[in-house]
Amino acid sequence: MFKATIGALALSLTVMGSGLTADAAEKEKEILNVAHRGASGYAPEHTLMSYKMGEQMHGDYIEVDLQMTKDGELIAMHDETLDRTTNGTGQVKDYTLEEIKELDAGSWFNEKYPEKAKTEYEGLKVPTLEEVFQTFGKNANYYIETKSPEVYPGMEEKLAEMVDEYGINKDTLLVQSFSSASLLKMNEIDPSMKLVQLMWYTSPAAISDAEVEAIKQYAVGIGPNSAMIDKAYVQKTVQNGLEIHPYTVNEKEEMQKLIEWGVTGIFTNFPDLLNEVKKGR
Repeated sequence: MFKATIGALALSLTVMGSGLTADAAEKEKEILNVAHRGASGYAPEHTLMSYKMGEQMHGDYIEVDLQMTKDGELIAMHDETLDRTTNGTGQVKDYTLEEIKELDAGSWFNEKYPEKAKTEYEGLKVPTLEEVFQTFGKNANYYIETKSPEVYPGMEEKLAEMVDEYGINKDTLLVQSFSSASLLKMNEIDPSMKLVQLMWYTSPAAISDAEVEAIKQYAVGIGPNSAMIDKAYVQKTVQNGLEIHPYTVNEKEEMQKLIEWGVTGIFTNFPDLLNEVKKGR
């Protein structure tokens, strides 16, 4: 279950002379297959069923987006609102866990994707982070995002507390966020946690030396949106000792291109497809 680790990836980067060139052949063997919101191309996102399917399809990491309920519980959900992925409405922060547990978090998928609909998706529940840890255990690979941390004071402390409470193996845990403030807070709380800085670009991007050096002070890698990066972006990141895990890649050709460029991981809704691409190289 979920064997790949950042530690293994780090060993695959070979510094060659002043060019700091990464050994692409070694990196290809260790490309992280991150099941985005679980196997969300096949099942309702951020449900235990989706996470289990991601495991079955050779995903290396369980990716969990965190929101926080009115009574301070961490749940797995992408949006700040309930509307898109449940039969509820309104802000997560305005509902208690008990109230959210009454909602149907699966039927929406059957309605949106009738060709993939299954009766067992009806009535699926929103899982708590605690339930995810209880289901998959302390040695699974978790890729956890602090979503909208500015909306949820104390989110980072609660996450760190639960990681410790369940004895989660920090060698197989990654915490990501678009908020550098949230990641810096996590670093203060527990410097042993491996952090990834998410990046969002609205146009083709380059990454500066200053950005790389700043991120290296607290994070082991970055996660940019794949459509806005190029080979130079990838190589500069890797050559400076950072992991790079672009999101969200659902086409075989793009997966192959990114691997050839030298990425060290890929987020995908279809972990089985990425597994096929990796096996075929």
